[in-house]
Amino acid sequence: MENQTQHEYDRVIEQCRRLFLAKTHDYGTAWRILRLPSVTDQIYIKAQRIRSIQEKGTQLVADGVEEEFVAIINYCIIALMQLGLPADAPLDLEPEAVAQAYDAQVEANRQLLFVKNHDYGEAWRQMRVESITDIILMKLHRTKQIEDLHGLTRVSEGVEANYRDMLNYAVFVLIKKGFAEEKV
Repeated sequence: MENQTQHEYDRVIEQCRRLFLAKTHDYGTAWRILRLPSVTDQIYIKAQRIRSIQEKGTQLVADGVEEEFVAIINYCIIALMQLGLPADAPLDLEPEAVAQAYDAQVEANRQLLFVKNHDYGEAWRQMRVESITDIILMKLHRTKQIEDLHGLTRVSEGVEANYRDMLNYAVFVLIKKGFAEEKV
């Protein structure tokens, strides 16, 4: 199962990466202007829309739920890249540097996935998509609380761990929905 998960994970991430780099070409690194709480709120908007569609059973905006999970993945990677940049980093980054930073964050997340997958035995495969959406929303509320505390927590792993978990949960949903197999 591990090889299958690796393959599916890599296929989903490759599609997310391709979209992210295309948007970097079009928009540059405009996302650099966002402070972490703003990135968190962008993820929240996407997750809340997904939950709303799940509860209502219909949608009026054309963007599908799968595209919203892709956005969650890419916003989580933006947050992780922002965390890794020095405070005085320029707003405009070279596309090559962005691609390298994206790949470094994905690799760190990939390693986390396989460590956790080992311990949890791929329990996510038995979870409902709606439950995963709720977990992402819970992690967003945790992240917002940690941000409101300016990172001064007593026992929490911090915002980075929450971004990494949300990223992986969003990948799990796309794997469950067959997204890894749809677009070659």
